[in-house]
Amino acid sequence: MKLSARIAAPAAALVLAGLTATACAPQTSDTGAKGDEKTGTLRVWLFQEVGNKPKEQVVDAAVADFEKTHKGAEAEIEYIPVDTRAQRIKAAFNDPKSAPDLIEYGNTDTAGYVKDGGLADVTKEFAAWDEAKDTDPTAKQSVTVGGKVYGAPLFVGVRALYYRTDIFKDLGIEPPKSQAELVSTAEKIHKKKPELYGLAVGGAYTYGAMPFIWANGGELADESGGTYKAAINSDRARKGIEAYTSLFGDSNCPAAKCAAMGGNATVTAFASGKAAMAIGGDFSHAAVEAGSVKGKYAVVPLPGASEGSIAPAFAGGNNIGVLKSSSHRTLAVDLMKSLTGKQTQEKLFDAMGFLPTYTDVRATVAQKEPFVEPFVKTLGAGAKFVPASPGWGQIDSSLILPTMFQEIVSGRKDVAQASDDAAKKMDAAFADAG
Repeated sequence: MKLSARIAAPAAALVLAGLTATACAPQTSDTGAKGDEKTGTLRVWLFQEVGNKPKEQVVDAAVADFEKTHKGAEAEIEYIPVDTRAQRIKAAFNDPKSAPDLIEYGNTDTAGYVKDGGLADVTKEFAAWDEAKDTDPTAKQSVTVGGKVYGAPLFVGVRALYYRTDIFKDLGIEPPKSQAELVSTAEKIHKKKPELYGLAVGGAYTYGAMPFIWANGGELADESGGTYKAAINSDRARKGIEAYTSLFGDSNCPAAKCAAMGGNATVTAFASGKAAMAIGGDFSHAAVEAGSVKGKYAVVPLPGASEGSIAPAFAGGNNIGVLKSSSHRTLAVDLMKSLTGKQTQEKLFDAMGFLPTYTDVRATVAQKEPFVEPFVKTLGAGAKFVPASPGWGQIDSSLILPTMFQEIVSGRKDVAQASDDAAKKMDAAFADAG
């Protein structure tokens, strides 16, 4: 999945993290480190971006600062392709001797990597780190499994509502302030301008659909005693599913064209002028700016169920973790802090557009770049995360939720049957994961 030239690789990691890595990574029996060397070379694997040079410059600066304060230590950075990361990390977990000391990973991978014994528990170091107190709670949740911390957040990504200011002005309408108004506005636009989707939606756009479920009080799954049970077929979740799937059809986005679309396709439809609205991320900004709608759009938080509310968004992002097998644990933790600290995150925003995970740094960058404001508001309203279970990887890779949406919009199943079937599949995945 490529969202933009500036953030494509990590964004893909968010969505694809569960597609392969968690399902394929092996159970390892002995990945514990032997000793804690205070000098030597630390190996680091980071994701290769589409335009990687600005990221390299920021990372190089962070590494230089680390090496100045850690005499006798140096860091060797390798940028690995996102599409082969699962195999690389699987091999690293299997062969600690050739494994790196730190890795960048998509935040939906955390639970699976912890189960596989690959990531070191850094709870004590994270708690003692002064900067960590300003970490956004949802970002911290993305590195937390079973109450223990297994890394540090690197950046966070959320979605909001992009809309065409010229079309809204032409039709004399305002941005919708509730979920019901979002639906009615989309239908009104399509009726007045049938060549456009009122709101581009996709049957395979899982992270665009989640806010509708959460806004109606639904959940993907419920957790009890460390185990998860699907909640996608609860009454509240079904209400959200109905709201999202009501946007498919001749009154807005015909199922024949939109059922197979994912998030990339919906953003592309908006950027190319084929849709009046779309649900896109802060990471979609560059792609929209490069499209034909440049200068003719604005962004507001996606409205929730009640007027004036903001729908909870999925908190995507990437983390940096220390491998359990590292023989340089203390140094690796310090390098993790350098790579994910406030100074580095602000520089990464300037260089790549990555949204910081620290609330104070995020406020600072929002003043620099106005486009960030609706995404910061969305995060402030309370973003949510996927179940912290290694089973999520199987759920994602099996396309359980996209299949559910597509069954509904195609008319093959009603909401009750499709959500019941999806819940059964989800429960089987959770059970398989243990």
